[in-house]
Amino acid sequence: MIHVLIERQIDESMLSTYEENSRAILHRSFNAEGFISGETFSDVNDPLHRFLLCKWQSLRDWQNWATSEERAELMNLIAPILTEPEKIIILEN
Repeated sequence: MIHVLIERQIDESMLSTYEENSRAILHRSFNAEGFISGETFSDVNDPLHRFLLCKWQSLRDWQNWATSEERAELMNLIAPILTEPEKIIILEN
Protein backbone atom coordinates (compact mmCIF):
# COMPACT_ATOMS: atom_id res chain seq x y z
CA MET A 1 0.00 0.00 0.00
CA ILE A 2 1.19 3.52 -0.79
CA HIS A 3 0.10 7.08 -0.15
CA VAL A 4 0.32 9.80 -2.77
CA LEU A 5 0.65 13.40 -1.66
CA ILE A 6 -0.25 15.95 -4.32
CA GLU A 7 0.56 19.60 -3.67
CA ARG A 8 -1.02 22.39 -5.68
CA GLN A 9 -0.86 26.19 -5.63
CA ILE A 10 -4.07 27.78 -6.95
CA ASP A 11 -4.49 31.05 -8.83
CA GLU A 12 -6.40 33.38 -6.50
CA SER A 13 -9.02 34.31 -9.10
CA MET A 14 -9.77 30.65 -9.86
CA LEU A 15 -10.36 29.20 -6.39
CA SER A 16 -14.03 28.26 -6.84
CA THR A 17 -13.29 26.72 -10.25
CA TYR A 18 -10.46 24.72 -8.73
CA GLU A 19 -12.64 23.42 -5.91
CA GLU A 20 -15.30 22.23 -8.34
CA ASN A 21 -12.83 20.56 -10.72
CA SER A 22 -10.65 19.00 -8.02
CA ARG A 23 -13.72 17.35 -6.46
CA ALA A 24 -14.57 15.89 -9.87
CA ILE A 25 -11.07 14.43 -10.20
CA LEU A 26 -11.18 12.92 -6.73
CA HIS A 27 -14.63 11.41 -7.33
CA ARG A 28 -13.54 9.93 -10.65
CA SER A 29 -10.49 8.36 -9.01
CA PHE A 30 -12.83 6.46 -6.65
CA ASN A 31 -13.54 4.11 -9.56
CA ALA A 32 -9.89 3.57 -10.46
CA GLU A 33 -8.51 0.13 -9.78
CA GLY A 34 -6.57 0.05 -6.52
CA PHE A 35 -7.89 3.35 -5.14
CA ILE A 36 -8.59 3.08 -1.40
CA SER A 37 -9.28 6.60 -0.13
CA GLY A 38 -8.53 10.27 -0.59
CA GLU A 39 -8.63 13.43 1.50
CA THR A 40 -8.12 17.08 0.63
CA PHE A 41 -6.44 19.69 2.82
CA SER A 42 -5.88 23.46 2.77
CA ASP A 43 -2.87 25.21 4.27
CA VAL A 44 -4.21 27.17 7.27
CA ASN A 45 -1.87 30.05 6.42
CA ASP A 46 -2.57 30.07 2.67
CA PRO A 47 -5.99 28.91 1.40
CA LEU A 48 -4.58 28.78 -2.13
CA HIS A 49 -2.07 26.10 -1.12
CA ARG A 50 -3.83 22.73 -1.37
CA PHE A 51 -2.94 19.12 -0.71
CA LEU A 52 -4.54 15.85 -1.68
CA LEU A 53 -3.57 12.65 0.14
CA CYS A 54 -4.65 9.43 -1.57
CA LYS A 55 -4.16 5.84 -0.53
CA TRP A 56 -3.61 3.19 -3.23
CA GLN A 57 -3.26 -0.59 -3.11
CA SER A 58 0.04 -0.45 -5.01
CA LEU A 59 2.43 1.83 -6.83
CA ARG A 60 1.34 0.20 -10.10
CA ASP A 61 -2.32 1.12 -9.41
CA TRP A 62 -1.31 4.75 -8.82
CA GLN A 63 0.87 4.81 -11.93
CA ASN A 64 -1.96 3.40 -14.03
CA TRP A 65 -4.28 6.16 -12.81
CA ALA A 66 -1.60 8.88 -13.02
CA THR A 67 -0.89 8.08 -16.68
CA SER A 68 -4.47 7.32 -17.71
CA GLU A 69 -6.29 9.28 -20.40
CA GLU A 70 -9.09 9.94 -17.93
CA ARG A 71 -6.79 11.69 -15.44
CA ALA A 72 -5.05 13.58 -18.26
CA GLU A 73 -8.40 14.92 -19.46
CA LEU A 74 -9.36 15.94 -15.93
CA MET A 75 -5.98 17.55 -15.31
CA ASN A 76 -6.51 19.67 -18.42
CA LEU A 77 -9.27 21.36 -16.39
CA ILE A 78 -6.96 21.98 -13.42
CA ALA A 79 -3.61 22.83 -15.01
CA PRO A 80 -4.61 26.35 -16.17
CA ILE A 81 -5.83 27.12 -12.64
CA LEU A 82 -2.48 26.34 -11.01
CA THR A 83 0.26 28.92 -10.61
CA GLU A 84 2.90 26.17 -10.86
CA PRO A 85 2.89 22.48 -11.82
CA GLU A 86 1.53 20.12 -9.18
CA LYS A 87 4.06 18.26 -7.05
CA ILE A 88 3.56 14.56 -6.42
CA ILE A 89 5.27 12.64 -3.64
CA ILE A 90 4.88 8.86 -3.27
CA LEU A 91 5.00 7.65 0.35
CA GLU A 92 5.07 4.20 1.90
CA ASN A 93 5.10 2.99 5.48
